[in-house]
Amino acid sequence: AIWKCGFGNFGQQYTLRSDWNRTWYTDKPDLTECFQNTVLVWFPCVYLWLLAPFYALKLYCHDCGCIRISTLCTAKTVLGFLLSGVSRLTFTIRCNASHTNLTLTHCHTLSPSLSLTLPLSPQVLAICIIQLERIRGCRSSVFLFLFWVLAVVCSLVPLRAKIQLVMYENPCPVKDASFLSKMLFWWFTGLVVKGYRTPLEAGDLWNLREEDTSDKIISDLEEEWTTECAKLQQQEKTIAAGVALGSRLPDQAQILRKLQKEQSSGFCLLRTLARNLGPYFLTGTMKHCMILPCSLFHPYPLSNSLLLGFMNEEDAPLWKGYFYATLMFLLSCLQSLFNHQYMYTCFTVGMRVKTAVMGLVYRKSLVINSASRRTCTVGEIVNLVSADTQKLMDFVVYFNAVWLAPIEIALCLFFLWQHLGPSALAGIATVILIFPLNGFIAKKRSKLQVQMKFMDGRIKLMNEILNGIKILKFYAWEKAFLEQVLGYREKELKALKKSQILYSISIIAFAMFGVYVLIDDKNVLDAQKVFVSMALINILKTPLSQLPFAMSTTMQAIVSLKRLGKYLCSEELKDDNVAKAPLNGEGVLIDNGTFSWTKEGPPCLKRINVRVPQGSLVAVVGHVGSGKSSLLSAMLGETEKRSGSVSIKGSVAYVPQQAWIQNATVQDNVTFGREKQKTWYQRVLDACALLPDLEILPAGDSTEIGEKGLNLSGGQKQRVSLARAVYRKADVYLLDDPLSAVDAHVGQHIFDKVIGPKGVLRNKTRVLVTHGMSFLPQADLILVLVDGEITESGSYQELLSRHGAFADFIHTFASNDRKESVTETATQREVIIAIDEQTFASHQQAIHHVNKNVVPFTNLQGMEPMSEIDEEQVPEDLGKLMEVDKARTGRVRLEMYMEYFKTIGMAFIIPIVFLYAFQQGASLTYNYWLSLWADEPIVNGTQVDTDMKLAVYGALGFAQGIAIFGTTVAISVGGIIASRHLHMDLLKNVLHSPMSFFETTPSGNLLNRFAKEIDAIDCMIPDGLKMMLGYLFKLMEVCIIVMLATPFAAVVILPLAILYAFVQSFYVATSCQLRRLESVSRSPIYTHFNETVQGASVIRAFGEQHRFIVQANKRVDFNQTSYFPRFVATRWLAVNLEFVGNGVVLAAAILSVMGKDTLSPGIVGLAVSHSLQVTGILSWIVRSWTDVENNIVSVERVKEYADTAKEAVWTVEGSSLPLAWPQTGTIEFQDYGLQYRKGLDWALKGITLKIQEKEKVGIVGRTGAGKSSLALGIFRILEAAKGAIYIDGVNIAEIGLHDLRSRITIIPQDPVLFSGSLRMNLDPFDTYTDEEIWSSLELAHLKNFVSNLPDKLNYECSEGGENLSLGQRQLVCLARALLRKTKILVLDEATAAVDLETDTLIQSTIRQQFEDCTVLTIAHRLNTIMDYTRVIVMDKGHISEMDSPTNLISNRGQFYRMCREAGLV
Repeated sequence: AIWKCGFGNFGQQYTLRSDWNRTWYTDKPDLTECFQNTVLVWFPCVYLWLLAPFYALKLYCHDCGCIRISTLCTAKTVLGFLLSGVSRLTFTIRCNASHTNLTLTHCHTLSPSLSLTLPLSPQVLAICIIQLERIRGCRSSVFLFLFWVLAVVCSLVPLRAKIQLVMYENPCPVKDASFLSKMLFWWFTGLVVKGYRTPLEAGDLWNLREEDTSDKIISDLEEEWTTECAKLQQQEKTIAAGVALGSRLPDQAQILRKLQKEQSSGFCLLRTLARNLGPYFLTGTMKHCMILPCSLFHPYPLSNSLLLGFMNEEDAPLWKGYFYATLMFLLSCLQSLFNHQYMYTCFTVGMRVKTAVMGLVYRKSLVINSASRRTCTVGEIVNLVSADTQKLMDFVVYFNAVWLAPIEIALCLFFLWQHLGPSALAGIATVILIFPLNGFIAKKRSKLQVQMKFMDGRIKLMNEILNGIKILKFYAWEKAFLEQVLGYREKELKALKKSQILYSISIIAFAMFGVYVLIDDKNVLDAQKVFVSMALINILKTPLSQLPFAMSTTMQAIVSLKRLGKYLCSEELKDDNVAKAPLNGEGVLIDNGTFSWTKEGPPCLKRINVRVPQGSLVAVVGHVGSGKSSLLSAMLGETEKRSGSVSIKGSVAYVPQQAWIQNATVQDNVTFGREKQKTWYQRVLDACALLPDLEILPAGDSTEIGEKGLNLSGGQKQRVSLARAVYRKADVYLLDDPLSAVDAHVGQHIFDKVIGPKGVLRNKTRVLVTHGMSFLPQADLILVLVDGEITESGSYQELLSRHGAFADFIHTFASNDRKESVTETATQREVIIAIDEQTFASHQQAIHHVNKNVVPFTNLQGMEPMSEIDEEQVPEDLGKLMEVDKARTGRVRLEMYMEYFKTIGMAFIIPIVFLYAFQQGASLTYNYWLSLWADEPIVNGTQVDTDMKLAVYGALGFAQGIAIFGTTVAISVGGIIASRHLHMDLLKNVLHSPMSFFETTPSGNLLNRFAKEIDAIDCMIPDGLKMMLGYLFKLMEVCIIVMLATPFAAVVILPLAILYAFVQSFYVATSCQLRRLESVSRSPIYTHFNETVQGASVIRAFGEQHRFIVQANKRVDFNQTSYFPRFVATRWLAVNLEFVGNGVVLAAAILSVMGKDTLSPGIVGLAVSHSLQVTGILSWIVRSWTDVENNIVSVERVKEYADTAKEAVWTVEGSSLPLAWPQTGTIEFQDYGLQYRKGLDWALKGITLKIQEKEKVGIVGRTGAGKSSLALGIFRILEAAKGAIYIDGVNIAEIGLHDLRSRITIIPQDPVLFSGSLRMNLDPFDTYTDEEIWSSLELAHLKNFVSNLPDKLNYECSEGGENLSLGQRQLVCLARALLRKTKILVLDEATAAVDLETDTLIQSTIRQQFEDCTVLTIAHRLNTIMDYTRVIVMDKGHISEMDSPTNLISNRGQFYRMCREAGLV
């Protein structure tokens, strides 16, 4: 039952549905939330209010005397008032919540409000009735008993729902954690333990806290960003108006303005983010500021100064020593706490920034106009949400270092000055020199961020390759595109290498001590001065090393902010493009409209005046490129409106010319977010001729469709797209040539049942773009478009009687029986229909024989024969197609490390290890030398041989500096070598995969590998290795020093190392699995982005933006649920390790105090200062090791595709194939059989057939007969299961795939173009001259069009060729074939999207140009093959008839029947 209740001032209607699918037809019945919060709450109240007056009257008439007030009566009254108070309180809280959180539905606030808007709440009324009953002497009340029973029963359902919510929710424990648990991250321990016992799965992770969810973050942010954007655009307009008044700006000024706009849009974005996330970030910054005093009274200088002072004083009491040791311990602990709380805050803000930016970019992609859309491809948008958001997250973490580091440096230098006097100036001078040097290096590195530009180019190209992979395989173009990708990659790595080498090194200590001793012989280096200064320099090293990194991160973030700002500020579709005004009798009205695709570009439609009467059928006809699709786009508001007005009455449904299909089930594609209404759904499927297809699909309408409808034929895709529109029950239908992709009889069926005067849409307003002549007489109005203008309009008879261009055209092309023109509209896409339906039929017989390793339903165009193992398959997988990106479990295998190091090569690894050993050896000697110097006796107030000591000290310092520089560069270069190899392997593995691989692998998974995982291999792994090796060798040095000085320290160090190793193994299991889960949950975000950007116009036309935004939010939130615990894990580890380490420091200091009498100050200084470093070093080793292990997961994921099935080799070495092969073009099938999978039915059964040279052969047959399988067999998209195909006597199975595919040509059904010049699209290998290209364009009837383009052959095609019409794209594919001019041509019904006149021209061109070639045409327009030498009629994988068309007709067999249906006989 459905109630619709309009609630006055809420301004809209709320539908309370007791949704039958949720309440009745289900295993787990439930009521909707709205029903629970309204009907169930009101029902007892209404009962009480309605019957109370009658009950009061009854009591009034029956007085039995007053009853005294008892304890029970008092209790009832008090309880009643309490209940009343609780309901009022609930109402107040909900009202406040609805003000602060707009996502709260109104039915939440309505539930208690009904009771409160009345003078008294039901509880108060119940109290009044209790008292009335007492006064009138009624002891037992049935009336109130029933009320309370009703109230309890009605509240049981919401109570159950709340209990379920608590049971199934997995809230984040941080909310309920105690103060200490929050500070030490103990609340996280549960997950670590769980991850150690069993590999974590997505279900084990906590729900996101509300403040971290997309809904919360973006709802706050979006409003502010919109106002910021509006301000920016206003400024733009003001400047533009100023310029318009003056003269035209010179080019430099225009470039400067463009740069300023990019910069200001970037800063606007930063400002908006800062306003929303700033307050929380500031709390973290305050924690960071708290570290400053801790680090200055740091254990290093404190211990060395106070403790060494204590060691020098012979009669100092022991308690002081213990006090200093404890003080050191406490300061270390405080520093750890504040530092990690700060990092936690930063990462939380970083996570929110990522959510915010992803949300803004996604929302933008739904409203961006076509001009802006052409400037940024899907690949670039994916890069914005992967690489650029990562740069912003890094910026949040390191931003404070930019201003805090200089303060720390200044304070350290001040203490040094106090300690060493004027000689500290040398250090200050060095630092002052290093600052501009660091600034210069950071600037240089930011310029090298062009690496991002090359990465954009590479990802964009990869996206196009994945979208057009079928064309690449048909034309054997993989190598050309491989070279292009590698070209981008080389530039990217070159920029990266320069950036890494610029990473700076600084040595300060040498300058300072040198000057200190040289200034005055009387200056003595004693233990206290040496080690306190060294400790201060060690502190100084941290901000000095952080500063260049922080500056570099800031520069990168500025670049990313500009890129994001530029995209987010790009122009949007205007809301006023189409007015949704109530019209008088018209469904669509365009008044004097002029439209263009870009603001500056030429208009695509001029002087358009259209009045479409409500409920009428309007046909739009015209040549290729005349503006038919543009007219529909103008009605949808997708174009730039230059002048005039467009009005549409009611809701709109749109069927685009190229069907946009979601990667979802058939049912989800048809219902498109609406509830399934069974009878209407069945009626729609029947009208759109989808029922026969559903019978063949393995899981009926629950079968999953691949990305972009990969496993459906063109006709099926178009019918699903049409069904989606019909199901919508809209008022206006805009149909862009939906009948071009279906068979003749199917086209007629759809027209009769859907579009025509007797179809299901007969009372709707329909605008139909078509090339089908036979449908025109039934149209109420025909619009004839020529070059973007409506030249004629009227009914069919009116136009014929005018004897204009339209009438001439009709007489020329409709001379055949009119029914044939129906056939002419039938098209291209039969091809895959044949394949898929054949397969689907076989699926039904083969449900139980499908290999477990193979997804049971894939497109069969590119299938590998199945592997030998046949196992039982669980039928519930049936209809599932896409392989979800799976996370591996357990720790990363050792082979992955070996694989990585193998790609670097031993020649590189040995020098790296040697350099590290040398660096640490130099460091050890350098420190030991200082301690010996400090222990030197003082003779006459000076020390001996200071010059020699200084020279040795300087030489050691210099050697160490050179070694550090060497190791940094060596690891960076090694990392680049490894990432080059790994990227190359990934690229080759993907391009060598068969078509079936691309049909079952979502493009998001592959883009994720090429974007995020390769980025991690480029940058993260080398950085992690640098850190890990550095600290590992440092640890060895420290251990040696501490052992030399105080051997008893070994007692502490060894157990500590074992404990750390245990904690590390405990933690890595969880951390690695979280990294994998995060990677896996990232792929669906990219897939969804990709799908949305491509279907944006359909989503907008149907008004489904909100639903898609909700889906995107869910995907982002799901990704963040694994990202959040991932960074908390690092903090948990670091805090706990540092606390253990601080305990060790305490032990070391106490041991030194206890051994005061036996140890020399120099050695104590050396040992204590180094033992103090052990904590930090060990925790950094664990963290960097974990980082490496987490990022090695990227290597694992990149290597995943090395083991997938590959197609045959591209070229066979030493092949004796003649260069001119095939010379004659004979094709022979010898007992040829084809199976899509082992165990399935044969798609082709024992075909034996010889096609002679220059023969023209037409291949026809019903859907699923196996026509296309022949074509796929010739190109070896599918390999033979038995028999062979010989071309010119050569067995095609014995030659390389490229040798075969480059020597024969196909004009496919899907006209795919790549972004790049038109010339590149025709000839990617640059093998033909311009003259040859122009002549092929002339033959393809494109010469006039191309010569009128601004850049002629260098005209930039946008992604997927979107700036050419579908017909023009098909002509470009014809030009490709004319250019290659091979001896064999396969035509895949390639003239679907062109008008009949162009089609006739194309057919004549093919006949003339390919006269001396063998032509195979897969046809359903039978008139195109009536003059062929032979026609092959296929039926269920056999050849049922084969002869010349005339003989076949006279035989009166299957071909005759098909011709009769088409009206040809």
